Amino acid sequence: VFSRQRYWGEPIPVVYCENCAKKISPPARGGEADARAAAEGVGADGITAGEILNPGWIPMDEKDLPLELPELKEFEAGEDGQSPLAKLTDWVKVKCPKCGGSAKRETDTMPQWAGSSWYFLRYIDPQNNKKLAAKKKLEYWLPVDWYNGGMEHTTLHLLYSRFWHKFLYDLKVVPTPEPYAKRTSQGMILGEGGEKMSKSRGNVVNPDEMVKEYGADTLRVYEMFMGPFDQAIPWDAKGVVGVRRFLEKVWNIFNSDEIKISDEIDEELEILLNQTIKKVSEDVEAMKFNTAVSQMMILLNKISETKSATKESWEKFLIILSPFAPHIAEELWQKLGRKKSLATEPWPKYDDSKIQNKTVEIAVQINGKVRAKIILPANASEEEVIHAVQNNSQAQKYLAGQEIKKTIFVPGKLISFVI
Repeated sequence: VFSRQRYWGEPIPVVYCENCAKKISPPARGGEADARAAAEGVGADGITAGEILNPGWIPMDEKDLPLELPELKEFEAGEDGQSPLAKLTDWVKVKCPKCGGSAKRETDTMPQWAGSSWYFLRYIDPQNNKKLAAKKKLEYWLPVDWYNGGMEHTTLHLLYSRFWHKFLYDLKVVPTPEPYAKRTSQGMILGEGGEKMSKSRGNVVNPDEMVKEYGADTLRVYEMFMGPFDQAIPWDAKGVVGVRRFLEKVWNIFNSDEIKISDEIDEELEILLNQTIKKVSEDVEAMKFNTAVSQMMILLNKISETKSATKESWEKFLIILSPFAPHIAEELWQKLGRKKSLATEPWPKYDDSKIQNKTVEIAVQINGKVRAKIILPANASEEEVIHAVQNNSQAQKYLAGQEIKKTIFVPGKLISFVI
């Protein structure tokens, strides 16, 4: 049923005319002319199929559209369940657009689907007073590349928005048969017990209170760090505190006398920075925000451990942090002496040659148990690894004098012996 008994909503531009209702009767049957007219949706006496189904309901003239909501002070529905608009007798009483007689407006309003099903089309050309949107602009922007919405709206909103769009496409109002090329949904944030948040359960988390206590950046980062974007995740107060500590660590490390801004490049830190830029860049595009934050935490720990970082390293770190924690990132950016906003900076690029570690730690397993670890070049061959094992005293405690039945080698990770 495409109507709601409430004030907020688009008013339905039809009126009910008793005089017109009395004139409408089912069309006569029989004859070739009647068959042809019926196929066109028009009866033998000129009555449309719509008028037969809805006798007395007359659409407003297009020149009188859009019909806007009148001003209203009280929004409660009437005792009989009618819309609050039914109380406005002066607004309700109108002349019939068809016969000129007395008529009454429809007082129900449209549901949210009336506006939410096509609003993205209007965004394309919102100041156009003549059309939904200019043809060239529709052709340029449609279909929407990536459309994201709430998990609860996936079925109905997806259904209605595609229905409306296809209807408009059939009328040649829009140039594409589909409204969007890609559709994703974010998961719900549940209460701490894993239940859906609701006032009745008393488990609703007020974002304003979170911002007041922990800061806006903490709330932003936690919402992205709490779990996969498309899954329902319960709110965890401890997790909020953990994210707050991460941001405090960013601030404290930057302002600490122990951590130096150095001209010397630490090779391991340089590799991890490039790995982090690569991962955060890819994760943001894939909406894997939680793993992007996790990677930045790893990088920060390395900076803390190294006790120094170049100015360029700090700048790149702040840029990739800024979409997640814009306020603290912007503040620290200015402390580096940068006058232009961080938001205007280009996204950093990673260096392919600095993605891979030059050396790796290879585990030596004997009958399934790790007995030693050796450091070798990342591209070491199986022969080179075996040679290193033969010269490793810890491994030889278990291998000396034994018959090796099987060897399994995973490049850059482990070598396993079955004896």
